[in-house]
Amino acid sequence: MKKINKVFVANRGEIALRIIRACKELEMTSVAMFSEADTEGMWVRKADEAYPILGNTIEAYLDFERIIALALKAECDAIHPGYGFLSESAEFAEACDKAGIIFIGPKADHIRLFGDKTASKTAMKAIGVPVIEGTEDAIADVKAGEQVANEIGFPVIIKAAFGGGGRGMRIVKEAKAFKELFESATAEAKKFFGKGDVFIEKYVENPRHIEVQIIADKFGNVVHLGERDCSIQRRHQKVIEIAPSPRLSEAVRKELYRISMKAMIKVGYESVGTIEYLIDEQDNIFFIEMNTRVQVEHPVTELISGIDIIQRMIEIAGGDKLRFLQEEIRFRGYAIEFRINAEDPKKNFFPSAGKITTYMSPGGPGVRLDTSVYGGYVIPPDYDSMIGKLIIWSLDWEGAVRKAKRALDEFVIEGVPTNIPLHKAIVRDQDFIEGRFTTGYLDEKLEKFNLDAINCMEKEEQRLKEINALIATIKHNDLAVRH
Repeated sequence: MKKINKVFVANRGEIALRIIRACKELEMTSVAMFSEADTEGMWVRKADEAYPILGNTIEAYLDFERIIALALKAECDAIHPGYGFLSESAEFAEACDKAGIIFIGPKADHIRLFGDKTASKTAMKAIGVPVIEGTEDAIADVKAGEQVANEIGFPVIIKAAFGGGGRGMRIVKEAKAFKELFESATAEAKKFFGKGDVFIEKYVENPRHIEVQIIADKFGNVVHLGERDCSIQRRHQKVIEIAPSPRLSEAVRKELYRISMKAMIKVGYESVGTIEYLIDEQDNIFFIEMNTRVQVEHPVTELISGIDIIQRMIEIAGGDKLRFLQEEIRFRGYAIEFRINAEDPKKNFFPSAGKITTYMSPGGPGVRLDTSVYGGYVIPPDYDSMIGKLIIWSLDWEGAVRKAKRALDEFVIEGVPTNIPLHKAIVRDQDFIEGRFTTGYLDEKLEKFNLDAINCMEKEEQRLKEINALIATIKHNDLAVRH
C-alpha cells in the first residue's frame, strides 16, 4: 500500500481543523476545501493548501465526484471524511478506491452493512450480540408496521433504516397514535436520507446510552478504548458525553468490551468505529447501531486514554499496524464533552446564525476546546448549529464537574445566542453531579433548565452592561484629568 503524505480533508468546521492538526503532527500535508459560505473558516487558513468547491453550500460537501477530482488535482494520497456529510457513504469509499486514492475509514462493505440498521442488527444477532426485539427487515407500509407493533407490544420506537442522529425517529406509546407517528417518521426519513424505510423496535424506557470505541488495523488486531456515556440527549440528539460512564457496574463494563471486541473480530472490521448500546434498569445490554466513522465525542476518549484517535485512523488507512496492545492501554480520570451550539434558549433552542462580536475562551489545566470559530466570525445559517466542543478532564468525577463549572463560567460568546447557559444549569443539577441520568434525563428537566439558562443569560447581560458602563466612566474620568 502506498504511503500517505498528503491528506484531503473532505469536511468543514471543527472536525476539519482537528484532522488538519493531526496531519501536521504526523508531518503530512493537509488540503482543505471550502464552500462559498465558508471562505472565512479557520480550517481554511490553517491547512497547508485550500481550494473552493462550487455549488450549493450543503451539496458542495456531498458532491463526491467533484471532491475526488479536486483531491486528485491537489495530488493527495488520501481523503479523510470526518463525520457527517460523506463519512458513512459506501459509494464515496468505493469511488475513492476506484480513483486510486485512500479512503481514511473502513471498507465500503462494512460501511454499507452498518449503514443499514436492519442488516447490521441481524448480523450482530448472529454473532451473539444481544439486540432489541423488533423487525429484521425495513418497513415502508403503515399497515405492516401496525401489525409488527401490536405483536411486539407498546411502547415501540420507529427508527429510520438508513440514517441516524434522531431523524426519522418517533416513540409510540399507544396503538391509536401509531399511524400518525409512522407517517411523520417515514416522511422525515425520506427528506433527510432519501429513503423513507423504517424499522420498529420495542422501546426501552429509561435506559442509559453507552457506546464502546474500537480501533482495528488491517492485520486482525483489535482494541477497545473504553466506553462513553451519551445518555444526556435532547430530542435524541447528544448534548453531553462522558468517559468513562460514572455509574456503570464493572460487570456490565467488561461484558460491553467483550461483546464489542468479539463482534469486530468476527466481521473483520478495520479502522475506527463505535458500537452503541442501550442498557436498561436491570443492566440488560442491547445493541443499537454501529458508527463507521470518527464520532463527534471522540475527544473524551482521547483524554482518558492518551491516544490520538484521528492519527491512528490515518496510520491504519496507510497500512500501519496498531502501535499498542490492549494491555498497554491505561485509562485515567474522567472527561466530559459539552457540545456548544449556536441556539437560542429563549426560542426553544432554535438554531442561530450571525456574527460573533465577543469571544473569550476558557483555559487552564484539563481544559480542551475543539472549535473553528473566533471573534468576528460569521456563523452561516446553512449548516448544523454545533460550533464547538468544550472538553474537560480531571482525575476524578467530582473534580471534572467542578472544573466544568469553572470553564463554562469563563466561556463568553456574544453576538449570537448559544447553549452555554443550558450547560451551566446542567452541571449544577444534583442528579448530574451524582451521575444519575438516563436518555430521558434532559427532556424531563429541560423546562427548568431552560428557565435557569434564560436567567443566567439575563444576569450575564446585566453584568456585562455594568462592566462596560464602569469602563466608560473610567475612560471619561481619565480623559477629564488629562485635560
